[in-house]
Amino acid sequence: MEIPAINLKAIVLVHWLLTVWGCMAWLPTSYAWVNFSVFAIGVWAIAQRDSIDAVLMFLVGMFVTIVTDIVHFGIFYPINDFAAESGRHVFRFSAGMAILSLLLKPASCFFVYQMYRERGGDYNVNFDFETSVDSRCTTDSADSAFIGRRY
Repeated sequence: MEIPAINLKAIVLVHWLLTVWGCMAWLPTSYAWVNFSVFAIGVWAIAQRDSIDAVLMFLVGMFVTIVTDIVHFGIFYPINDFAAESGRHVFRFSAGMAILSLLLKPASCFFVYQMYRERGGDYNVNFDFETSVDSRCTTDSADSAFIGRRY
């Protein structure tokens, strides 16, 4: 099954819009700073189409914002019961958009990783312990050149 191509511009635009709407009522400025700075890196990745570093930094930034968004929601989510009815609607809308942004971020990270691979990035983590042990136990090391010589 082929993975659909999603444009990096669309990912940045959707998350930017959801973050703007999420910042309307209840989230602190630190939420805005961390998300908008990652979007600046996303704009860099859009501007430099061949840059592997830009898209990798955007991917790492998206992973970091997943963690920081969870922390922000956990700390700052309590609703103010004394707010007017119109304030509650703004709060619900803002909270819904921020939570929707958080829910979309893992899928966005997947698509950004695919873009990273398309640009030539190859971040393979190899945990092949068997070959690493075998490579230390071979007799083709520098010590084997001295076997059989007389001094």
